[in-house]
Amino acid sequence: MKTYISLVIMVAIAATTLSIAACNTGNDKTTTSKENDKTGDTSMAMHQQLTNHATGTQNAAMFPIKAIIAGYLQMKNALANDNANDAAAAGKSIVELLDKVNQSNLSADQMKAYADLHDDIKENAEHIGSNADKIKHQREHFMMLSSDISDLIKAFGNNGQTLYKDFCPMANNGKGAIWISETKDIKNPYLGKSMPTCGTIKEEMK
Repeated sequence: MKTYISLVIMVAIAATTLSIAACNTGNDKTTTSKENDKTGDTSMAMHQQLTNHATGTQNAAMFPIKAIIAGYLQMKNALANDNANDAAAAGKSIVELLDKVNQSNLSADQMKAYADLHDDIKENAEHIGSNADKIKHQREHFMMLSSDISDLIKAFGNNGQTLYKDFCPMANNGKGAIWISETKDIKNPYLGKSMPTCGTIKEEMK
């Protein structure tokens, strides 16, 4: 009789142990499932961030900021050397670049920035491009173009190139005007060879 009772007790204990083990296993599975869900959510978030970053970088790369800056610097150097013909050629090249921009590749912020600047940049570049015989007129539009190019660089970057924002206190009838340069050396596009080193560096643009 005692042996029978002991056997019953042992069976009951074994059943209880199995039940507890089963509950623990179920909890482990639930915990693991939740951890996997969290890991999956984190991975998705990271993937989305990387995708957004890559898209923004790709959009910036598709915009011809490097070529526009190169055209502008060609124009600046031409005016500094009193070369109206080369300045006109640079103006025409900038207009051509603007006409080829595919705005669908831009982010919403870039599209707005470009829309705000496009008309003025194009108009000033056109004036410079069509007035190879009027360098004074070219310089008047170059002053406005320089301000717009500075804003364009802020919106689209400078393609890793170090640039300098220079200031001439005598331009614009003594009110002063800025221009963008690729060198620390002052080569004034407003006064040309008459006063080539007039001006100071106001800002380094990286």
